[in-house]
Amino acid sequence: MTADAARRIEELTAQLNEHAYRYYVLDDPIISDGEYDRLFHELLSLEEAHPRLAADDSPTRRVGGAPLDRFDQVAHRLPMLSLENGFSDDDIVEFAEKLGRYLNEAVSGGYSAEPKLDGLAVELVYRDGSLHVGSTRGDGFTGEDITAQVRTIKAIPLKLYGTKFPSLLEVRGEVYMEKAGFESLNQAQLANELPPFANPRNAAAGSLRQLDPSITAKRPLKFFAYTVSEPDTTGCRTQSELLDLLNHYGFPTCPHNHYCADISAVIDHYNHLASIRHDLPYEIDGMVVKVDTLQLQNRLGTKARAPRWALARKFPATQATTKLVGVEFQVGRTGAVTPVARLEPVALDGATVSRATLHNQDEIDRKDLRIGDTVLVQRAGDVIPEVIKPIADRRDGTETPITIPPRCPACNSELVKPAGEAVTRCTNIFCPAQQLRGLIHFCSKAGLDIEGLGKRYVEQLYEAGIIKTIPDIFTLDRDVLAALDGWGEKSADNALAAVEQAKTPVLADFIAALGIRFIGETSAALLEQHFGSLDKLSAATEEELLDIDGIGDQAATSLVAYFSNDTIAAMLDRLRASGLTPTVREQSTAAGALAGAVIVFTGTLTRLSRDEAKKLVKEHGGTIASSVTKKVTHVVAGEKAGSKLRKAEEAGKTILSEDDFLALVKK
Repeated sequence: MTADAARRIEELTAQLNEHAYRYYVLDDPIISDGEYDRLFHELLSLEEAHPRLAADDSPTRRVGGAPLDRFDQVAHRLPMLSLENGFSDDDIVEFAEKLGRYLNEAVSGGYSAEPKLDGLAVELVYRDGSLHVGSTRGDGFTGEDITAQVRTIKAIPLKLYGTKFPSLLEVRGEVYMEKAGFESLNQAQLANELPPFANPRNAAAGSLRQLDPSITAKRPLKFFAYTVSEPDTTGCRTQSELLDLLNHYGFPTCPHNHYCADISAVIDHYNHLASIRHDLPYEIDGMVVKVDTLQLQNRLGTKARAPRWALARKFPATQATTKLVGVEFQVGRTGAVTPVARLEPVALDGATVSRATLHNQDEIDRKDLRIGDTVLVQRAGDVIPEVIKPIADRRDGTETPITIPPRCPACNSELVKPAGEAVTRCTNIFCPAQQLRGLIHFCSKAGLDIEGLGKRYVEQLYEAGIIKTIPDIFTLDRDVLAALDGWGEKSADNALAAVEQAKTPVLADFIAALGIRFIGETSAALLEQHFGSLDKLSAATEEELLDIDGIGDQAATSLVAYFSNDTIAAMLDRLRASGLTPTVREQSTAAGALAGAVIVFTGTLTRLSRDEAKKLVKEHGGTIASSVTKKVTHVVAGEKAGSKLRKAEEAGKTILSEDDFLALVKK
């Protein structure tokens, strides 16, 4: 009997997996839903009678397991990068032109044009054909472990289809919710007196991040795959072939993916998608265009945050008209004064908008905006509400001009507008608005991500006089916190535990958290890699900073000014005294052909673009400098090399021709 049951379970599992493949991937079912349900329940009954025979990848294992206490963190083996955005046909053309300049030749092999699903990016790791780990994109390097949740999504195979597949396959794609499923879910939410979701993306993200997987299992989630972490290991030559391979393995891919022979065809397909956007069963917010040839993708490589070979062409933002009823002037953490419009609330792209940025005085004047105007508002890039223009025909003469005040609204210091800048600034570093914004930034996800010290709580602590400067965060008193309105002992303990954990931040995260002007996450990572310690960075000269490829004049000047300020020095001393000790990420110890070399390029290269040459240096363990200093070891001299070559010869540096350089890296 057991042998018969095992044989029947194996047959039913194979049949159900085959029918799921035909339904989700081929969109060509050969049995009715009722017939599928009968096979499913037969398998379920057999597994209940013989639980030891139930396989981990059984189709019945999609109902969700026991609730989780929390989400664990999962490090992506290779980063999940974001995409650069384009908002016009000109941006698509410029994208192609940039690729041509980088390659020193036009892109050959065409492009893959793919709808940009408005969902949640995930990574699915398969080992020996079975789903091993599912995770969110997170910050691109680390995401949340949602394995139990993604196992409930029927469109995601628990076991790869077929028999030939790699031992490790890391599939990336989008979990989304169709419009009809979203409407049904919201009706259920309202029926249960729960708040409805704002849009399908929020619904998909909220469903996937349920600690109880059985709740996820009840949500109408779908999935489209769009790539793998290492496409060149699949044997595919193109992105189009890769999508076909993913289909073969059992993954659904978007049916509106399209191969385009040239950039003109890319623009045509974008216009086609824009015309059918509202007729699709799911939300898309644009189109992703990718270089189709994988070899070219590898050659183009990546920048700090995004691949060079892809661009997200966003759809025009949703727009609406409303009344501009007033203006507030906000002071940011760097002293920039930003005018913010107060609007009569208006529904815009699934949200109610009552405030929008006016950017600066120059923009206000250029657009001729006035208080009392009827204005056109949009969410630029589907994110930031922005006033586009006034509807001048609706003016009745009661409208009043908008002018940034002469003095800071937070500290009453005189505001200045530096020559050549559009932004008006408060230069008082003790301005309370700047200090508060700096504290909020330091604790936020863009800073040290201190859980329990979100914007609202930081504002509360600042207004109560409990924290005024960054070091105050690390000397918080448990009893004082617990006694605050809305806190309590548990909240205080959680916040203090997070503060304690923040005492050993990654150096790059700490640098970014300080909010130094012109220094973001990418620059901070370069500084960590180059200096390796806060002490060395704080003592660096402008010349040393400018030697770092990626650190420009403004950033170097800003860093020197920041660390030479006595108030900043005292703040850093207090942080050290409180136990804050930044750590440095482990660097790869793999020896490259240029390990230890510091290289300057001068003159015109004929076989490589300058960007491609720099990429090769980094790939082979070397570093780039922009000028000939004592740290430079090699100078690569192209045609018409100038003063840098003469300086290098005088200093006795090793001089390489372009061919010499290529021989070193064996290209």
